Amino acid sequence: MDSAPPTVNFHSARSTVEPAAGAWQSALCSSTMPAASSALARRCRSHPFKRLLDICVSLTLLIVLLPLLVLLALLLWAQNDGPVLYVSQRIGRNGRPFTMYKFRSMVVGAELLKHRLNQRNERAEILFKIANDPRTTRIGRVLRKYSLDEIPQLINVLRGDMSLVGPRPPLACEVEQYSPHQFIRLEVLPGITGLWQINARRSSSFHDYISLDAAYVQNWCLWLDLKILWRTVGVVLSGTGD
Repeated sequence: MDSAPPTVNFHSARSTVEPAAGAWQSALCSSTMPAASSALARRCRSHPFKRLLDICVSLTLLIVLLPLLVLLALLLWAQNDGPVLYVSQRIGRNGRPFTMYKFRSMVVGAELLKHRLNQRNERAEILFKIANDPRTTRIGRVLRKYSLDEIPQLINVLRGDMSLVGPRPPLACEVEQYSPHQFIRLEVLPGITGLWQINARRSSSFHDYISLDAAYVQNWCLWLDLKILWRTVGVVLSGTGD
């Protein structure tokens, strides 16, 4: 039987992570943030209306978009070159690993090919993105353009692994490169959309990426989530994904 995922106490010098869990979890536990920011983060993750909003909206969207989900699954299945879903292990709130779902938009083994494309990376530091990525499939380009590949993450929202709004869920290898102040983005549930997606989607700056996530954690309120969701609709319809 698999062991339960590790838990991390951000506000204690003592870690509840097993020693074998990795060095970055220890860094998580030793990271500090202002008391006011920490209080806001706790309010964000425990606010009953935020969870209610997540459940109601994600369930409604899954029902309304069910025909589209079936169509996309059939189109991806017809490619006959791999699974319909891309399943990825990500790091969630308080350092808890979880399984994230997306429609597969790249060829099978895309992660193994990534090192060959490092010199073409257009983003800074930890981020990785290149224009006209050769690993992206023909259907995948359409999915990514309109963020349709993200729809299965509504299941993650229903399960409580993610929220509709929050910092994007990082890979463990990315978290390993965080400096102490950057762990603030793991204080709340990761989200499908956030300030980064609506304000700086094409920015190459990792500093901007972290700053916007920190701003979300430090200034969270339910009204902010609603504004981000509203603006996300326009961003998706404009087809600015890549």
